[in-house]
Amino acid sequence: MTSPVRLLLIEDNPVVGAQVRDLLSTEGEVTWVQNGEDGVAQFTSSAFDVVLLDLTLPVMDGIDVCRHLRAQDMLTPILMLSGRTSTDEIVGGFDAGADEYVTKPFVTDELAARVRRLVRRRQAMRDTCNPQVAPPVCRTLHCGAFVIEIDQHRVLLAGERLALTPKEFELLLLLAQHPGRAFTRGELLQTVWGSAFDGYDHTINTHINRLRGKIEADPGHPVCIETVWGVGYRFAEAPDLVQALA
Repeated sequence: MTSPVRLLLIEDNPVVGAQVRDLLSTEGEVTWVQNGEDGVAQFTSSAFDVVLLDLTLPVMDGIDVCRHLRAQDMLTPILMLSGRTSTDEIVGGFDAGADEYVTKPFVTDELAARVRRLVRRRQAMRDTCNPQVAPPVCRTLHCGAFVIEIDQHRVLLAGERLALTPKEFELLLLLAQHPGRAFTRGELLQTVWGSAFDGYDHTINTHINRLRGKIEADPGHPVCIETVWGVGYRFAEAPDLVQALA
C-alpha cells in the first residue's frame, strides 16, 4: 500500500501560503508553518516527501533553514520559493542545498508539476530500500575509485561514502555514465532538471562546484569533472581517474 504524500510548506506570507496549500492539497497532505524554527521542528519530528521553503522568513531565514534540513537529511527534495531573482541569492539557495528554485509569482500548474516530479523521485528512493516494494537489486557503476550504487542512490569514493543531495547524485551519475563526453549546460539542465525547468546556467555551475568540493582532492584544480571551455563539462575517462586519484 502506497504511503500518503506528505508535503512541508514553510511560508510566512498568509496569502501565498494559503494559495500553495490549497493548490497542493490535491497532491497530498500539506503541513504549513510560518517561520523557520517551526519548519525545522516539523522536519525533525516527521517524514516528508518534499519541502517547499520560502527564502525570506521570520526568526530563521530560508538559507539557514535549508542548511539545517540538509544537515539532517541529504535526500528529501527541497524546492525554494522566493521573490528574489538576483544571481547571488539564487546561487545562495543552491549552495545551501536546495534542489530547485521557483521565483514568485509562479505559474500554479508548473509548481504542482514540479512537486509531483520531486515526490515521484523521493518515493522511488524509498522503494529501493524496501524489500516489500522492490527486490534487492543493486546496479553498480565503477569509475576509477568511484562506486555508484544506482538504485540505492549511494556513492563511494575510495571506500568512503559521499553525502550528496539528489541533484548532485543525478549530475554525477549522468556524467560518470558518459566518461569523456562533453555536456553543454543546457543538456545537463534538460536531463537532470527536466525540459520545463526555467533555470539558468549558474544553476549548473553551482551544482558542479558543490560536487567538486566533495569529490576533488583540489577543487580549484579539478581532475574528475573537467571544464570544457565554451561548451560545458565532462567526466574524466577511467584511466585518467585512476591516475589522478591514485
